[in-house]
Amino acid sequence: MKKLLFILLAFFAFAKGNAQLLDPVKWKTKVEKISETNYILTFNGVIEKEWHLYSQFTPDGGPLPLEIVFKDQKGNFDLVGKAKESKTTTAFNDIFGVNETFFHDKAQIQQEITLVNPKITAIQVVLNYQVCKEVCINLEKKFTFKIPVEKAISAITPVSTSVKLDSAKVDTSKTVAVVKAETATTVEKKEVEIPKHNSKRGLWSIFFIAFFSGFAALLTPCVFPMIPMTVSFFTKQSKTRAAGIKNAIIYGVSIILIYVLLGFLVTWIFGADALNALSTNVWFNIIFFVLLVFFATSFLGAFEIMLPHSWANKVDSQADRGGIIGILFMALALAIVSFSCTGPIVGTLLVEAASKGGIAPIIGMLGFSLALALPFMLFAMFPGWLNSLPKSGGWLNTVKVVLGFLELALAFKFLSNADLVLQLHLLEREVFLVIWIAIFGTLAFYLFGKITLPHDSPLSHISVGRLSLGLIVLSFTIYLIPGLWGAPLKLISAFPPPMEYSESPLGVGSVNVASTSTTILPEGAKLGPHQIVVFDDYDKGLAYAKTVNKPIMLDFTGHACVNCRKMENNVWSDASILPILNNEVVLISLYVDDKRPLPKSEQFISKSTGSEIETIGDKWTDFMITKYNTNTQPLYVLTDLQGNSLNTKQPTISYVSVEEYLSWLKTGIANFKK
Repeated sequence: MKKLLFILLAFFAFAKGNAQLLDPVKWKTKVEKISETNYILTFNGVIEKEWHLYSQFTPDGGPLPLEIVFKDQKGNFDLVGKAKESKTTTAFNDIFGVNETFFHDKAQIQQEITLVNPKITAIQVVLNYQVCKEVCINLEKKFTFKIPVEKAISAITPVSTSVKLDSAKVDTSKTVAVVKAETATTVEKKEVEIPKHNSKRGLWSIFFIAFFSGFAALLTPCVFPMIPMTVSFFTKQSKTRAAGIKNAIIYGVSIILIYVLLGFLVTWIFGADALNALSTNVWFNIIFFVLLVFFATSFLGAFEIMLPHSWANKVDSQADRGGIIGILFMALALAIVSFSCTGPIVGTLLVEAASKGGIAPIIGMLGFSLALALPFMLFAMFPGWLNSLPKSGGWLNTVKVVLGFLELALAFKFLSNADLVLQLHLLEREVFLVIWIAIFGTLAFYLFGKITLPHDSPLSHISVGRLSLGLIVLSFTIYLIPGLWGAPLKLISAFPPPMEYSESPLGVGSVNVASTSTTILPEGAKLGPHQIVVFDDYDKGLAYAKTVNKPIMLDFTGHACVNCRKMENNVWSDASILPILNNEVVLISLYVDDKRPLPKSEQFISKSTGSEIETIGDKWTDFMITKYNTNTQPLYVLTDLQGNSLNTKQPTISYVSVEEYLSWLKTGIANFKK
């Protein structure tokens, strides 16, 4: 009986010790023969609830994209194009400033190959990928695809499912082909965990932005005067008031159909998935920049974007036919005649919607056209409201100019995306902010009447509305200025480049003490988030901790760990936490996705996972798994100078609130001082 109890206790202890080693994606694979030399290799992954797996098309500069490594390719087989993926979700991540593309629930990846060596019987493939929920895990899985001789389809299983954090295992003695999507940063909701409904929220945001853009288009010189003219036409030409309302509703619905059809055509021509791929491409970001500058210049009065007059004449002639067909052509005539004002807005919306991918262009055009059509329908139902409309005048051109300045500011976001990906450092944070300060400062001067543009009417006085808008723009311009000195500018955090992508990461006029003096910082230390002194090597951090007799806080993190950045931004920065990290502990940040290779003499086979430890990130991963039985980040541990955990009840902590993190820190530090 004692032996049985001992075995049971040992079993539960083992199970508990390994309970935190997570593996949220279960893979099955198959190989399909499609010709004598061509095969399709398929990976089917089932993802646990609430977890998401990043796609190979997630842009660089954000979470780690999926990477497919084909071993021994040279002389044996060729890849046919890039690996294809099943349906993914795209959502903006304002921590990294990129659009994340990821799978949830399930994932399928297919790669077609052409055999070159007829004697080859198996193909070795390695998947490196990141999965996230409240925490993130970087995993590597090895697979062997057996090439069928007679059967067309053969199911196989992974050779190894050992857990290993983002080791880009490159065997220098063999040829390794890495298939990785060419990606670019684009303009992703300030949440560490991206839930399944983020794509829906993204579409709702597109809808509302487009809806308000439609109202802005109403207040342009090409559209606003059309409201009383069109409504009067329906009320006078219709035999009864009910018929007039009916015709106006048909007219409004026709406007919606025309613009939604435009969004559908854009999605159909390019493809829902292709739109997102285009939006994450460097050259398309540059093209978007040029387009928006073109639209902005038009709104500012340099020229007008006009469709051929023959189009308007032909459509207008059809509008005289009467009935539903005639009303439909009237709506089409409005779209063509007003194009010089609505065209830049529609173009900007389609560009922004394209960055979201999927059906966003359709949703954008639905929101825009709904706002454009509603006034025509409502004023037809209640003609008396026409008396309350302001008269047309120079203020309509002011609306166009304001929209032009806004489009010009937005254009530089796309140029910034391209610069970030290419790492040209031509549009760093300070330069971006200076450009925005100049744009919005000029807009403020314009609204105050100090600057006039080609189509402006003489301004004898400034209206209260124009003055109010000018004060808002001036206040925003002043708000931007401290950003040059390192202010975070949280109101626009999704637009400028990140703080570290700047000429002076500490702000203009500040000096990084680490770069000017080698005596201020301890050996092996650097300035980390919020200028906390941090080590990225355990041995050097431990040696320093012993000299100052302070406890150690181990921070298992990753360069591509959005959850880690969230903790650093929102928890470490808290006034109750930051002094502790600065003064009462020695912070050691160990990056599990550090791909720098270890010296050959320091590489080894992990006793815990059986994986080859080849990089610095592998080393810290193995340390985390072996010592703390987990493979997730962020992970924080407070230890004494012998490496023993100071928090006996809760040795490790992950993504938590400020209050819980503070209590955990204080408990550990108090135990160290006993």
